[in-house]
Amino acid sequence: MERKVLSARIIGVIRHRIASDGEGVTTLVGFWGCPLRCQYCLNPHSLVHEEKAKIYTPEQLYQEVLIDQLYFLATNGGITFGGGEPLLHPDFISEFRSLCGEQWNITVETSLNVPLSNLQKANKVVNNYIIDIKDINPAIYQRYTSRDNQQTIDNLKWLAGNVNPDSILVRTPQIPDFNTEEDIKKSETFIHSLGIKNIDRFTYQKEIKKL
Repeated sequence: MERKVLSARIIGVIRHRIASDGEGVTTLVGFWGCPLRCQYCLNPHSLVHEEKAKIYTPEQLYQEVLIDQLYFLATNGGITFGGGEPLLHPDFISEFRSLCGEQWNITVETSLNVPLSNLQKANKVVNNYIIDIKDINPAIYQRYTSRDNQQTIDNLKWLAGNVNPDSILVRTPQIPDFNTEEDIKKSETFIHSLGIKNIDRFTYQKEIKKL
């Protein structure tokens, strides 16, 4: 049987990022497409103009980013898959790992609002996670993303129980007009209860991000 060729739409490949998307020097690869519709989307181009996203196979992407292997190996860096939602593409990420080997770090920036099977498949090859949890409160999450967050919470619990918690960074944004300092503290208390210590708090800029 002929093997199906994997491919994905990529909105950008950004080289030489330092300490912003994981350890060392990294290249950020952004997938097109996301299950959420956040009011202050950080990458709105991942939701529109699908035809402008470049189609890559894992092999094509590997050949493009291979130029920076020296930096990756010297700094314990590698590839950070973002988007959009990279965990919509676990087969692509797995195939990419088979090409780059074990020496590169692979990090995913994710909302975790994907089927558990996607997370479990990708987890076999991913080193680190950067998770934008939005807010643990389901009403706030629903109002902000137009999606339910039960899947996100279940996936976070699974992840906390199956990987080294030090490999997980959870972002708890202050979302103007949506959550408060008290809401954020509740989210952080829940995250700590799972054994996750690494939390990054920041504020969305609504005047330039709202869709």
